Amino acid sequence: MDDKSLKRLIDDELDFEPSIDAADIGVTVENGIVTLSGHVPNYAQKTKVEEIVGRIKGVRGYAEEIEVRFPGERHMADDLLAERAADLIKWNAMVPPDAVKVKVQKGYMTLTGAVEWQYQKDSAYRAVSQMDGLVGVYNRIELRPRVSASDVKTRIEDALKRNAELEADAIKVNVADGKVTLEGKVKAWWERGIAERAAWAAPGVKQVEDHLRIA
Repeated sequence: MDDKSLKRLIDDELDFEPSIDAADIGVTVENGIVTLSGHVPNYAQKTKVEEIVGRIKGVRGYAEEIEVRFPGERHMADDLLAERAADLIKWNAMVPPDAVKVKVQKGYMTLTGAVEWQYQKDSAYRAVSQMDGLVGVYNRIELRPRVSASDVKTRIEDALKRNAELEADAIKVNVADGKVTLEGKVKAWWERGIAERAAWAAPGVKQVEDHLRIA
């Protein structure tokens, strides 16, 4: 797909999505690499734009330069944001009690602490990412596994084989010290996301490096 057609496809998809206001979002495309610019009224819309662009066929990568600009005087005090976020995480059944700490400075929230599973880390992030008043969220929760590298490798390989959208034999999985490296090839950018999610879903994974090629 040429860059002009890809840009039109992205613009149409952003305009079609009812949860975001695409009026102030700029899109440029060069050799399949998308640059997003402009501004949105909240952090939730910013992450939604990234999600939409990342799943469009033909996108080889993207650079995100979107700002969060609050309308009028809607900016919330840091202490109130931190208190609300702590409550949301506390009420989330997927996050172990007292495992995650919240810090907010000038609208930027940082999550710290330690959990055993990636889904627990993701659940903490999702619990706060839709809050109004946020400028950004840094998810620095650590993963502290209790499983062996060989077990992690087997679980990931089995998950890839179960996914009908991937050619699992074309993907090589290496595991060392909680770090997963994916090598090989996939047919489209969005297939890389499927492979990465399969890797993160395994217990004990601390880091995923995606070296998959699109071919």
